Amino acid sequence: MLRLRSYSTCAIISMVLLSLTLAWFPFPAVAQSNRGEYIFLLASGSLCDPNDSSTCPATAKSSQGDAYEISGAGTFDAEKRSVHAAGTYTHRSPNGNAVETGVWLAGELLSFSSYGAAPNALPRPGWATGQPLYAVKRLPTPSGPVPTGGLAVLRIRLLPLQGPPRNAVLQVNSALGDVPRERSVEGIRLSFEGNANYFSEEAGGRALFLTICSFTRSQTQTGRIPEKIK
Repeated sequence: MLRLRSYSTCAIISMVLLSLTLAWFPFPAVAQSNRGEYIFLLASGSLCDPNDSSTCPATAKSSQGDAYEISGAGTFDAEKRSVHAAGTYTHRSPNGNAVETGVWLAGELLSFSSYGAAPNALPRPGWATGQPLYAVKRLPTPSGPVPTGGLAVLRIRLLPLQGPPRNAVLQVNSALGDVPRERSVEGIRLSFEGNANYFSEEAGGRALFLTICSFTRSQTQTGRIPEKIK
């Protein structure tokens, strides 16, 4: 059973807005002792292209034709299985009408499978000029979080604006690095506890994991980077 504290609607919305705001600003090159730490963006911030509706939100459809649209952001530790993430969602009927809206909170990281780093795939807000979202750029040394592909499986709590909360399992797939053939499509999948209706069709949306580099702030400032990551 997912254990989450009770939050007021205002507090939840504030948390979601703060999480989504992280997507818009550069992340500092701060030391982290655990190589299993990641930042992740799900159909939010610089991943979104206003000229391409397939980038945001991330959408998962069921065989019945209804869909969940989800956006969010957060951090997790793959080794400790800890996660801090939140976002918004909309449930749409097969004809596109909004059936339910609300926010979601991550309660548990069930698993994370890394596809490896993709340091040349750097997100940038190039949508304004119609340029690709991911640009190839060579850096002399890592200076911040490194783009990484992978599959994260999260247990989440959906809190609708009306109605009771529900538990679900959210799969977030970023197709960077050495991607398995069966997970070559970027996006999300969603399943609910005690419900056979599985939203397994990845119908759009961008996702990105960022590995937090393990060198220290003083090393980045002086240019003394450990040999193993030069």
